[in-house]
Amino acid sequence: MTATIDNERTIVIGSRKSQLALVQTYWVKKELETSFPDVEFEVEKMSTQGDIILDVALAKIGDKGLFTKELEVGMINKQVDFAVHSLKDLPTNLPEGLMLGCVTKRVNPADALVVNEKHQDKQLDTLPEGAVIGTSSLRRLAQLRYHYPHLTFKDVRGNVNTRLGKLDAGEYDAIILAVAGLERLGMGDRIHQEIPSDISLHAVGQGALGIECRIGDEMVLQVIKGIEDQDTRDCTASERSFLRVLEGGCQVPIGVNSMIEGDNLTLKGMVASLDGKQLLKDSVTGSRSNPDEIGAQLAEKLKQQGAGEILAAILAQIDRK
Repeated sequence: MTATIDNERTIVIGSRKSQLALVQTYWVKKELETSFPDVEFEVEKMSTQGDIILDVALAKIGDKGLFTKELEVGMINKQVDFAVHSLKDLPTNLPEGLMLGCVTKRVNPADALVVNEKHQDKQLDTLPEGAVIGTSSLRRLAQLRYHYPHLTFKDVRGNVNTRLGKLDAGEYDAIILAVAGLERLGMGDRIHQEIPSDISLHAVGQGALGIECRIGDEMVLQVIKGIEDQDTRDCTASERSFLRVLEGGCQVPIGVNSMIEGDNLTLKGMVASLDGKQLLKDSVTGSRSNPDEIGAQLAEKLKQQGAGEILAAILAQIDRK
């Protein structure tokens, strides 16, 4: 059923206050204004727990809804009509009454190496022993420890500018950020090396935006569906199913890579221990018409290889800290 577009209604978009979040949100707003010039859109900025607590490693805070909960409360209370998220930050199980209404076209999901100027002639595999690498992601940490055990890893928090400032001040020899975030901020020139997927599989949903809205708000759903990309929707659905079945949050060492060829979707997945000594990787190919099933199959495949035990040990380790 097609909803009637009410031109008298102002649609309120919820966004985090960070620079990257606002760039992403205003991009969505501009795209929607182009498609619906008679509808008024406004942005409501909110601070989330993940934005406020910057002196504690993400994994230690408790990551479920770390960057989304306040926005979700705003939707449930009808303070905002929908929220724009980096899809990688959106938990796979949403609060009652809310849904993932739209997934935008994915941009480059790879991780990026950004170096201090003294290492401009280096790549990941040529950084000196003991070089200090900053990352707040357990996924990146585990994979890089597996491939580069001679490097030293240190947590880094804050927005992109804050992290780059710490890098340039010499607190780190290099840091790992998302290619997508740097490019969206117009900082693509800081990307020193795009890390290959055989070294670092990206986060679930990385590079795509997820628009969360209330179930039953047909007007909003019709409006946001206009900027959905079906290929990205199918790929990320398989990734999110993989994460959901493994019962992993955003801050566990789970990585993915997905691609569509014709009617088939191939999902690669990775689970690793924090020390990088155990790393399981496998893939499943199936019909793109059943992306959730592909993700579930891959999760079960890795569980049979010991993924469940690896993740349980990590969660116990985090809980003890």
